[in-house]
Amino acid sequence: MKVFQKIFLLTTLLFSTSFFAQEAAIPVVKDTVISNWEKKNTVGLDITQIAFVNWNAGGNSSISGLLKGNFLRKYQKGNLKWVNEMIIRYGVNKQDGVELRKTDDAFQFNSTLGYRKDDVTNWYSSAKFNFNTQFTNGYAYPNTTKAISKPFAPAYIFLGVGSEYANKEKKLNVYISPLTMKTTLVLDQTLANQGAFGVNKAVYDVDGNLLRKGELHRMELGFLLTNYYKKEIYKNIIWENRLSLYSDYINRFGNVDIDWQMQLELVVNEYVKANIGAHFIYDDDIKAKEERNGEQVTVGPKLQLKQLLGVGLSYNF
Repeated sequence: MKVFQKIFLLTTLLFSTSFFAQEAAIPVVKDTVISNWEKKNTVGLDITQIAFVNWNAGGNSSISGLLKGNFLRKYQKGNLKWVNEMIIRYGVNKQDGVELRKTDDAFQFNSTLGYRKDDVTNWYSSAKFNFNTQFTNGYAYPNTTKAISKPFAPAYIFLGVGSEYANKEKKLNVYISPLTMKTTLVLDQTLANQGAFGVNKAVYDVDGNLLRKGELHRMELGFLLTNYYKKEIYKNIIWENRLSLYSDYINRFGNVDIDWQMQLELVVNEYVKANIGAHFIYDDDIKAKEERNGEQVTVGPKLQLKQLLGVGLSYNF
């Protein structure tokens, strides 16, 4: 619990520092002093609903909702740049005869501090911090008695140094780090004892007595490559791409963890937007679970895929 508190306080402090510093930097007389801070807040709600009444072809009525938010704080003075971003998503689905189920759940905080030698180059010497976890328990539906993930189980922390190419005009960002530490947290002893998400699992004797508890964290040191690209490919159609590739130097170097998100945003007007997207994840340390004969069975790692399609309201402030 102490580790949980320290990580939560660190994440909150980093974002709060940038938020309140930005607010304090805005002078009363805005016409005479220009703030070095830039902020952007976006919140949205996507709703999908389908209903059947005497429909001969059959079907189950359902309703889905996805709440999302993106909060950006950017400081730039001279050749120094500090970018902070917090991303949240939470979605649920309800069908006739089926309990409420979670469809999306994410909390992510990114912070990058960079410095370039002059105002001509787009290359920065940078340090990057990334933290992500989830808000509520996850289940291998229809089994809701045994959670396969929980808040801070897992949670991932990336901390490293490297070089960043940031082209504001092309809205292209590439970060290369030859030295990044990845920490996997599993702050639930039951999941840690199972060796979930790659931590060392518990050790038992032949009679099933616990000899050593599973570890609550795992440390790795490796190579990180990230890419962010956003462009209006056609009028009111915006393409956004986020890619992260990580390989551990010690544990099977060359075996790459992949986190790839793609999204098309179709702008109807200032407040109404449609989104089409896909999210791919592959991590050799995450073992898939399958339901077999009423029991959850752990199998090998698999490519994870999530497809998104939604229409909803979006508000910028």
